[in-house]
Amino acid sequence: MEGYVKKCFLATLVLVLALGLSMAQARSLDQIITAGEIRVGVNVTFPPLGMFNEKNEIAGFDAEFADAVAKKLGVKLQIVQVGSPDRIPFVTGDKIDFVMGAMTRTADRAKVIDFTVPVHTEILGVLTTEKKLYKDYKDFNRSDITLVQVRGTTPVPFIEKNLPKAKVLLLDNYPDVVRAIAQGRGDALIDVIEFVLKHTEIHKQTKWRIVETPVTVYYCCLGVGKGNDSLKNWLNVTIFELHRDGVIDELWKKYFGRPMIYKVKWSDWF
Repeated sequence: MEGYVKKCFLATLVLVLALGLSMAQARSLDQIITAGEIRVGVNVTFPPLGMFNEKNEIAGFDAEFADAVAKKLGVKLQIVQVGSPDRIPFVTGDKIDFVMGAMTRTADRAKVIDFTVPVHTEILGVLTTEKKLYKDYKDFNRSDITLVQVRGTTPVPFIEKNLPKAKVLLLDNYPDVVRAIAQGRGDALIDVIEFVLKHTEIHKQTKWRIVETPVTVYYCCLGVGKGNDSLKNWLNVTIFELHRDGVIDELWKKYFGRPMIYKVKWSDWF
């Protein structure tokens, strides 16, 4: 596991260099206010968090949440499209002020960027087809099973640790992952079920099946530049207020059609 974490960390640094992004100095809160605009990274391959609407505009939970943040700060919102592999390099390279897109906080990622308090949670489950009738995620720990996952996401190290016998096919985004399972190139995906079901709708001939396993709870935060305390501290207060005032709950119901399965438990101390 330690070796895997080191590889992930080195891969992130390599990607930063490949994109030509140095560890640039992040804009402070005062600089953002002076510029009159905040830049937010949204992953459009992750509906309903991020997606394109009928006008080909970036929309979804993340976009509307970012708009609420911008309004509280009194600045314009600039949404920047990011993907799972490049979202952290965009933060470290000061291409964006913070990133969303189910940004799960992990010790490995915290070496490179800082995290705010949680915006929402994730509950892991298994998406497969009727060809696999296993009742628990542990049943997929077999050498004849191929799990198809998005490169750089949290379930990948989880699988490395807990399902070591399974083969893993890594792809760049969720539409490609779901397509691969529909085409029979893999058997299942372990991820947040609420986030991936949208991609199954275009594969109507596939008989999808969900193995709902309470594997664990992950906390999704905003990723900000390392050491950018002025922005992080302000965002923490803002996230707390959006939780307290019910804004996040209402946005979640709007885009997911149901309350969050496991709500973030905020308090006076966040």
